Amino acid sequence: MANRTHRYEVEVTWTGNTGSGTSGYRDYARDHDVTGVDASGKPTIPGSADPAFRGDPQRWNPEELLVVSLSQCHMLWYLALCAKAAIVVTAYSDRPEGTMSENAEGSGAFTDVTLRPQVTITDPERAGDATELHHEAHRMCFIANSVNFPVNTEPTVTVS
Repeated sequence: MANRTHRYEVEVTWTGNTGSGTSGYRDYARDHDVTGVDASGKPTIPGSADPAFRGDPQRWNPEELLVVSLSQCHMLWYLALCAKAAIVVTAYSDRPEGTMSENAEGSGAFTDVTLRPQVTITDPERAGDATELHHEAHRMCFIANSVNFPVNTEPTVTVS
């Protein structure tokens, strides 16, 4: 297959001007909206900063969205690989967790993310294969291939 390039364009609009702009660190909200730019009708994602950085805890922050992106990418690859391998998945959920370390100057970086997918399949004889496919999903995940920290997986496969 030939190499292809994909572009992703969104719009991020700051909505946190409380009247005096950024006149002081405590004088503005970190609220923003993430929307599509192509009139796709996608719902707006309400964003803010982490509450530790004066953000609104009722809105999604960029750190959470990074963890979500890793989980979604893994899940979508995993489901596709299971379909290709004729493993019937009837349920999939994940409770991923990311760790970010802040340094003395206030910046920081993620040190790791752990995905904990819980998968239900129909065939007990395929449980080992279903578990192994998590390794392939991780290898194929575009987002995991783009970050500079470890992304670990702790899958659980059950049969129903």
